[in-house]
Order: sequence, then C-alpha cells, then structure tokens
Amino acid sequence: MFSFFKKKPPAATPEPASTTPPQEDAAPTGALGWLKSQLGLAPAPAETPETTTPPPAAPAVAPTPVVAVPVAAPPLPPPPAAAPLVPPPPLAPPAPAAAPVVAAPAPAAQAEEGGTAERSGWMQRLRGGLRKTGGSIAAVFSDARIDDALYDELEDALLMADTGIKATQHLLDDLRRRVKERRSTEPTAVKALLADAIADLLKPLEKPLVIGQHTPTVIMVAGVNGAGKTTSIGKLTKHLADAKATVLLAAADTFRAAAREQLGVWADRNLVEIIGQQGGDPAAVSFDAVTAGKARGKDVVLVDTAGRLPTQLHLMQELQKIKRVVQKADNSAPHEVLLVIDGNTGQNALAQVRAFDDALGLTGLIVTKLDGTAKGGVLAAIAQERPIPVYFIGVGEKLEDLETFNAREFAQALLG
Repeated sequence: MFSFFKKKPPAATPEPASTTPPQEDAAPTGALGWLKSQLGLAPAPAETPETTTPPPAAPAVAPTPVVAVPVAAPPLPPPPAAAPLVPPPPLAPPAPAAAPVVAAPAPAAQAEEGGTAERSGWMQRLRGGLRKTGGSIAAVFSDARIDDALYDELEDALLMADTGIKATQHLLDDLRRRVKERRSTEPTAVKALLADAIADLLKPLEKPLVIGQHTPTVIMVAGVNGAGKTTSIGKLTKHLADAKATVLLAAADTFRAAAREQLGVWADRNLVEIIGQQGGDPAAVSFDAVTAGKARGKDVVLVDTAGRLPTQLHLMQELQKIKRVVQKADNSAPHEVLLVIDGNTGQNALAQVRAFDDALGLTGLIVTKLDGTAKGGVLAAIAQERPIPVYFIGVGEKLEDLETFNAREFAQALLG
C-alpha cells in the first residue's frame, strides 16, 4: 500500500544548546497556515501585505484611421411590379404587295350604282359624238316589222358605221339567235337585244389601265401624225395624277417642231416633270427618262414618240429601236405600249392597229376624236379581229373629255 509520507531519517548527534532564544516557527503561509490559525494550532501570523504587481501596461493602440462614411442615398422607390407575361402574338403573314393603282375608277361599278352626275354628263357627250351613227341605226327600228327586210337594213347601217364585214355578220347572227330565244316581236325589244350583242362583242376590250406592278411603269405611246398622241398623254397624266401616281414625261418626239413645248404645257398643267432634248436621238431621250424615273422613284414614265405612218418601214423600225433601248434601261419595260387612233378614220384605224401591233406588240388603245363625225363602229371590227383592250376614249379637247371605256355605255351610245 502506497503511503503519501516519507520515511523518518536516522537520529542525528545532539548539538550543544545555543544561547540564542528560540525563535518561533515562521508562521506557515498559504492556505494551510490559515487553516491552522483557525483551529488554534498556531498563532495566526501577521498578514504580510501582498505586493500587488501592477498589471502590465496595455499595448498602445494605434489610432483608428478616419474613414469617410458615405452618406446613405435616399431609398429608391420600389421597382414597379413586373408586367404579367403575355404570350407573343402569332407571327403575322407577310404583308401583301402594294395594291396596284388603277388609273381611273371602273366605269362598270359606277353604272351599276346608277352613275354619278359627272358620268351622266360624259354619256351625253358620248351620245352627241356618235349621234350620226346612232341616228342611222335607230332609224332602222322606227315603225319596222321583225323580218328579213329589217335585218337587211340593219346590215347596211352597221356597215356604214364602220363595223366591218366580219363584225357585222357576227352581230346579225347573234341578234337572230337572241330574237328567236326571246321570241321578241317589238322593234324596241330587238333594238335592246342588239345593244346587248354589241356590248358582249366589245366586252373583251373593257380593261382598266393598271399602275403599280412595276416601279416605274413605263408606258410607250405611239400613233400616226395628227391622231392626238401628245394631247392624250396630257389627259392621261391628269388621270394618273388624280389616282395619286407620280409621273415623269419623256419628250421623245424630237422631229416635230415645238413637240417638246407642247408636252411641256401639259406637264405644267399637271405639275409633273419632263425630260427632253431638242434634236436629240429619241431612243436616247427615252433611255434617260426611264433611268431618271427609276432613280427618282416615279410611279409612271410616259414616253411620247413621233408620229409614224405604218406604211413607212424605216419609221416603224425607229419605234422598234426605242423599245429595244428602253429595255436596256429596264429589262421588263416597256410595260404598256399604247396606240392612239383617230375615231374618224374608220376602217383605216383597223389597218393601223394591225401594223403597230405587228411591229411593237400593242397592249392597249386610246380612241380619240369621237366628238365630231366619228362613226365608232370600228371598235366592233377591232374586237372581232384584234381584241386589244381600249383603255380610254376621248370626245373633246378638255381634260375631262378622256374617260375609261365601258362596253355597255358605248353600245348604248352607238345605237342612239
């Protein structure tokens, strides 16, 4: 068994007594001495004042650097509430091409609505221009019986109106069929059926001039001397301007004296631009006009050419050259080739249509001067042999005297 005490050492040799009085044992210090003093085992020693050791000096603290504290900005307003997610709209189909611009309102629609006062005035002028033909045909149905004699007289009247043999025979055969189907016995009823037959024959010629499929739309205008090309171009420019189309005129008639000046007057009236070169090459003027029209973004370029007789081959070849040169400026041009014919020339107008169509490939006609002694029946001959659309017909020199062609109106005016 372990002992927490040490063994007693052997006895030592006694030493002589000392004369020095014994000193009291030093008071035990610490916790044991305090305990003994409390139990009376030994006098409590005088408390020795404890030397208080000063605490070590705290290390010098470096001064805190002064840092500028930014002033807090005023609180921002709360962000707006997020808009609810909306599914994107479906993709729209591609925008359709711009609708073509029609040079003039379709007269058929006006006729169905009863016609405006302006159109009524036009019909009066047209009837007045064709009164000679209308009077001769109307006389056939005056107090007449529906028999072979009536058809014979009607044949003569149609031939005198320049309808031509083929067209006259076609109209008579069609009229006989209609009378038989309707069992008509009254002259007025037969006259109305004849108007229907003429309107049906002329219907393929009824077509509006459309602008806008090409930019610019190049229109080449040809015709014989004195047919009224330049005047018709001026009136056509007015129609196009009324339809909000921008027009550039090309004075390619460089042979006739004062032709450019005459076209310039129409340009000033209609507030349009004109390009010309006195004494220059007509093909070069046409080329410059088409190029300028493309650069300036014009809707229409109208090319006025010099008068040509279809019997003069070299002059017709000059027109073909103009067409070829225009195609160099725009490979799709000219988009319209119009022939201006005089309504007073009768069957000669049909010969002009044949010649110019063979040389240029006509796309439309303008019939002028139906306000005098014109017979008008030549349109029936054209419809029978060369059904080229008739865009406009004219009955005078004023701007409003050029109007779109309507088969029904023309047929009614032709019969008086």
